[in-house]
Amino acid sequence: MSDFDPNNFAVKNDNFIGLPFDADSANIILLPVPWEATVSYYTGTAQAPAAILAASYQLDLYDADVKDAWKLGIYMPPVSTEIEELNEQTRALASQHIERLEMGEKSIEREVQQINRNCQQLENWVYQQTKDLLAKGKLIGLIGGEHSVPLGYLKALAEKHLSFGILQVDAHFDLREAYEELTHSHASIFYNVLEQIPSVKRIVPVGIRDYCQAEVDYQEFRKEQVKVFYDQEIKEAIFEGSTFSQVCTQIIKQLPQKVYISFDIDGLDPKLCPSTGTPVPGGLELTEVFYLFKKIVQSGREIIGFDLCEVGSTSEFDGNVGARVAYKLANLMGHSLGIIDS
Repeated sequence: MSDFDPNNFAVKNDNFIGLPFDADSANIILLPVPWEATVSYYTGTAQAPAAILAASYQLDLYDADVKDAWKLGIYMPPVSTEIEELNEQTRALASQHIERLEMGEKSIEREVQQINRNCQQLENWVYQQTKDLLAKGKLIGLIGGEHSVPLGYLKALAEKHLSFGILQVDAHFDLREAYEELTHSHASIFYNVLEQIPSVKRIVPVGIRDYCQAEVDYQEFRKEQVKVFYDQEIKEAIFEGSTFSQVCTQIIKQLPQKVYISFDIDGLDPKLCPSTGTPVPGGLELTEVFYLFKKIVQSGREIIGFDLCEVGSTSEFDGNVGARVAYKLANLMGHSLGIIDS
């Protein structure tokens, strides 16, 4: 710490932005989860943690919203080779399965069961990793991977926080009971959360613009828990004279005191994430999302954890944007919990 110069270039020390912290000294752990077993369009998000780490060395450390933010202490552990291998095995099975369905053929039951078992193994791994880190007093930002990966983390958080809400930045609802017969699909994460984690009292999806009728029906069934802000409605409100600040005020009103942020990068305009798994026209600007996060902290709410998912790796720009999102979320989380003042 005494030798570290935050104004200097980053040393490629295998830690996020070249910061001088390790697993013991850091307050915030960015846990990489290289998983894309159930993706149904573009691949590459399994390599997102590596892409984000590589891009992070080009970031400057000054954050206008959090003074001396780098002193929070952020550490990104190495990617698990065990999970990389499990992902490769599962992705190979899932690719065959999805192709079979898309050709109008019937699935093979034992194949579907194996994919779901492997996904359950991933969930269990994430749960145990995050449970252990929480027991050590660490704050956690989970770096995916596809959007199915936070389920185990949310279960671990629910053992520590008996009541909290989720701000979901996303193009998709992810409220399908299953997708392509896979119960741990990236398109099912928030259905699974609502069905399995009673500590989650409210989900506030923002930027939603690609969804099916079954998801609309399920949201209506869960309307007291799921308060959605569709991308079209946000844009039309602004077209008709509302400010984005007013929209943010309405979003924040729906959030409880403790907030988990689930950030699917495709919630942004796809010009900012061109190689994400399922890009959708429309979406939010990065400055708009950062403003929303900042206003959540200014409201006195606590950010108790976050995930960043679906960052692509086939374009260097995606890693660059992903690294900036991870840093901003980590900084605001630490500040909201009083680890550092702004």
